[in-house]
Amino acid sequence: MQFHIPDPAYTGSEQVRAHFRLAVKIAFGFVALIWLIYLANWGLDLEPELSGIRPRQLSGLPGIVFAPLVHGSFAHLIANSPPLLVLGTAMLFLYPNSALRVLPAVYLGTGIVVWMFGRESIHFGASGLVYGLVSHVFVAGLLRRDRRAIAASLVVSFMYGSLAWGVLPTQFGVSWETHLAAALIGVALAIACRRLDVPPHRRYVWEGEEDENDEGNSRPRPGSDETDRT
Repeated sequence: MQFHIPDPAYTGSEQVRAHFRLAVKIAFGFVALIWLIYLANWGLDLEPELSGIRPRQLSGLPGIVFAPLVHGSFAHLIANSPPLLVLGTAMLFLYPNSALRVLPAVYLGTGIVVWMFGRESIHFGASGLVYGLVSHVFVAGLLRRDRRAIAASLVVSFMYGSLAWGVLPTQFGVSWETHLAAALIGVALAIACRRLDVPPHRRYVWEGEEDENDEGNSRPRPGSDETDRT
């Protein structure tokens, strides 16, 4: 498979650099929000289960909105923060148009699926977002042949070594349903949005020659190269 190299004139432009800075700020802002919520819950001695998803219970419906924002422990929060920062930045920077569809679908869609089909437990935590974003960014990178997206996903996979096992019911106290639902939503939207946010790729001299020859219906020139937490 040939991976496209983005056009340096595009990737090095001031507009793209400004867009990257904005993506970092938004991702950092969300991570800061979940830290503030954790500290507030800790200071007020509030249990995170109060904001969790309780499958098929009316009292669990608000958890669809609030569950990704709460964490059960400091270690839980630390585990989710770096991947969210990297993936949030990658998603907003590489796929801004897709992000308008992907982020609401992963955030809310995962909670709806868990509320409808999850085990009788209380599901909360932001790692559903991690699974949804990493699956989307990685698959979207493959479909678009975008090395930047694949590299970002591999960095997160390295940081989050047990990522693949999280979609299986192998760990007690971990909401594998959340992970699996988010990952499937991320993959489905990567396929559905595959034609969005394709950056202009670098073109070489021989590509222009071949295009001219194609327009003239002639051959290319010889020599041209080609408490379940999440």
